[in-house]
This record gives sequence, C-alpha cells and structure tokens, in this order.
Amino acid sequence: MRIRASVAVIGGALALSTLAAPAAQADGGFGDTKITKVVVDGDNKVSIGTSGAVTIKVSVTATDDSGIKGAQPFDLFGPDNGIETTGKPTCAVVDATTSTCTASVKIDPKVDYLTNKNAGTWYVSAWVDGKDDDFVQKDKAGSFWFQRAAKLTANASPEPVKKGRTVTVTGALTRANWESLKYGGYGSQSVKLQYRKKGSSTYTTLKTVKADSRGNLKTTTTATADGYYRFSFAGNSSTAAVGATGDYVDVR
Repeated sequence: MRIRASVAVIGGALALSTLAAPAAQADGGFGDTKITKVVVDGDNKVSIGTSGAVTIKVSVTATDDSGIKGAQPFDLFGPDNGIETTGKPTCAVVDATTSTCTASVKIDPKVDYLTNKNAGTWYVSAWVDGKDDDFVQKDKAGSFWFQRAAKLTANASPEPVKKGRTVTVTGALTRANWESLKYGGYGSQSVKLQYRKKGSSTYTTLKTVKADSRGNLKTTTTATADGYYRFSFAGNSSTAAVGATGDYVDVR
C-alpha cells in the first residue's frame, strides 16, 4: 500500500502514522476522448487476506474518433488515505476508435501498510490520450470494493439422524484483520443457512440467522433427507462473500 507514512520507535516498538494522501486531480480533458467502461478484477471486487500477495488488474475502455494512443498509470484510492498506483497500461485495440487499456498492481498484506479502515469502496482515477492529442482525465472513472477476506465454517449434528428429528448447525464467521494479520470474529452479521439434497448440485436457503457478537452461529432445522448443510454470507463493501463447505448428514 503506497500510503505515505512516518515511522517512529516508541518504547522499543515500531509505530506507524499515516499522512494525507496526495490530493486527487480534478476531472478534465480536451476533445472527444471518453472513458466508457472500467473493470477491476473482472467483478469490481478485490479480496485481501492475511498472507500472500494479490495482483489487482484494472481495465479501462476508452474511445476517440482518431483512436486511443495510450494511458497513464491508474491511481486507485479509498478510505483511510489508501492509495495504489498501477504499472504502465497496455492498450489493446477493439476497433478504429476504441481500445481497452489494462494495468495491474500487487498488494501484499504482510509488507504493505494496510489498515482495517482501508476496506470499503475504492475508486479508479484514469488519464487516457487520443491519437490526435485529445485526452480525458476522470478522478472517479470507476469504483470497486476493496474487501477483507472472510472465512465461514459449518458443522451439522447429530450424524446420523432420524427423519423428522432436529439437526443443529453451528459455525463461525471470521474475516481478515489486516493490522494483526490474523482472522477474527465478524459479529452481528446476517448469514443464510442452506441445504443441498444428496445428488443435487444446488443449495436452497432454509432461513437467515444472525451471528453473535463474536461471529458464532447456531441454529436448528428439521431433517428431511440425506444432504449437506452450510452457512453462506453475502458480503458487503468491506468484507468478501463466503460460503462454508457443506457438512453431510445421513438421515435414516
């Protein structure tokens, strides 16, 4: 994370304090160059865990009556002074007037200065040049969710169980803490209990339950047939969607 930071040693410990990120440029341009589409990582969602570098791919599509000459590196910026800059984009011609310019940047939670407050809605700032010296600059050309990765577990019991009896499903929803580089409970979130009958490939939602303050989940349902139970979290702007591995229950 290219957040400018001052570093000080306090009581033998290393302390970081972020400074304001550079001010964003105002929108501008000349001529008929236009940005028509911005896509980040295919679905405009970026999930970062606690280990392992993640490469973020940014694609910006633009048009100009004379064609697109190229683009400047894209700036990505978000909450808590978060800012990243991609490498130099490579532009692929779509047709005589349109090109898609693509670049990437790598983020490693173990070496970059990520804070939990960095999670949320981020924006792409883009500058694209036409072949006739027209250009366009948009501070918020596109947006995406910069998310803390999540984990979800599910355990159904008893196993086996008699048809018509109660099945208890427990689990836990956790998410990446970028500051401690560990996963911690994500409490008070709505999570769906889902069921997939043996031989089927589709889960159906049985009910929606809420995790406790520590992210723990517990609910019950009635056993009907052999199948798998799992929890599923839809995600939000700060935390990635996740589904637990289904736990099989033999119904007799």
